[in-house]
Amino acid sequence: MEMQNDFDRLMFFEHARRSAEVTYEKNPLDTENLTRWGGALLELSAFQSVQESKLMIKDAISKLDEALAIYPKKQDALWCMGNAQTSYAFLTPDKDEAKGYFDSAYDFFEQAVNEVSHTATLFTFHKLKTPKSVTHM
Repeated sequence: MEMQNDFDRLMFFEHARRSAEVTYEKNPLDTENLTRWGGALLELSAFQSVQESKLMIKDAISKLDEALAIYPKKQDALWCMGNAQTSYAFLTPDKDEAKGYFDSAYDFFEQAVNEVSHTATLFTFHKLKTPKSVTHM
């Protein structure tokens, strides 16, 4: 049963990757698509050999870099980038080099958490400043 789940996952993320490529041709500035594409590549990297996985993760990082160049505060792209940096670090045998990727991942995760906190604060502030509608029947 687990092999079937792995196969289903592989097919799902391969489809997501291909769809993202098509969407990118139509709109290369779509940060949602770039983030989805990076995430799909990151997921697909788990099904590859170590060397192929590292190449795929680098490709995912490239897509996420594109998304963050357009929208630097995109929380899900920041979080996905943290995951990509962590994945690459685990595949890096040199401890000093791996530490650089782990440190980078930490920074991306921290930025992502800060964006969520900032957004939640703005939302709460907006709710406090917005007058409540009163309906009468």
